[in-house]
Amino acid sequence: MTDHLLKFDNVSVIFRIGGGLGLFGSERVVALKDVSFDIPDKPGISALVGESGSGKTTIARLIMGLLRPTSGTVLYKGKEIREWVETDKERFRREVQTVFQDPYGIYNPYYKVDRVLYLALQKLLHVNDSGQATSMIIDAMKTLGMRPEEVLGRYPHQLSGGERQRLMLVLSLLIKPRLLIADEPVSMIDASLRAIFLENLLDLKNKIGISCLYITHDLITANYVADEVLVLCHGRLVEAGRGEEVIREPLHPYTRLLVDSMLLPDPRARASIGASLIDVRKLSELKPEKGCVFRYRCPYAMKICEEREPLLIEAGGTRRVACYLYEGQAV
Repeated sequence: MTDHLLKFDNVSVIFRIGGGLGLFGSERVVALKDVSFDIPDKPGISALVGESGSGKTTIARLIMGLLRPTSGTVLYKGKEIREWVETDKERFRREVQTVFQDPYGIYNPYYKVDRVLYLALQKLLHVNDSGQATSMIIDAMKTLGMRPEEVLGRYPHQLSGGERQRLMLVLSLLIKPRLLIADEPVSMIDASLRAIFLENLLDLKNKIGISCLYITHDLITANYVADEVLVLCHGRLVEAGRGEEVIREPLHPYTRLLVDSMLLPDPRARASIGASLIDVRKLSELKPEKGCVFRYRCPYAMKICEEREPLLIEAGGTRRVACYLYEGQAV
């Protein structure tokens, strides 16, 4: 038995864009580079945070078996995801469930929302008795504070985005997966419903012992639910540690920028953050192949940051950081 449920071991993903031949026939895009982390085999929520384009969804696709790494390995229960998909796909789909970002695109508009739940019970749990299935669905909905009489029997367009997303958590409560991948699950629902969704997510952790990788660009929601925070910058893991510690006392300059952005409604905060930003167009042109990927926005950048990429090192307790500011403090 392994002590981790999910493990990324030096995972890199490189895409090539364009169909030309030769050295200059296509563009090389490094989506992930040498990413290593694990989710322990116990109930908990790990938040993967970073800006758009940092590689968060690439990690989700790797876990779901929709993408293979260019190098490195992705393990679920000690076995590569590729092997799960090839040899025991049904069990893998039952144990690893996903809540997608778009609450509108997951449902077929021609069918009532009940169909998603019934099909999952039939195909993954082999529940073929409609009466039993209905009873299970109603009980699960009530457990998460939903009113079956207001949701069941309706078409997707008749429900709010929040209700559609919460139905995915009802599905998880029914299937009882071991790992839930929540990819920006609240970014497209009303702010008033986000807290309800997050409370339901915490209920799943506490009631059925689920583990969750919560993917988001929003540190406010990550702070609310996460036991651990993993910070991703341009495909590199730059900081990791206990959620409250990372957000209260960020070590990496990039994490500090993300934490400061939580204060953006305050005009004075905008001014302080502006000093560490550069022109977006310029940044898109400067995708460094060596050195620290954050050096163009970092107020502490040094000569070594241009020459060598910092490694992720221990920085005391459970903290890890990839920054030369802490190289002498490694433990």
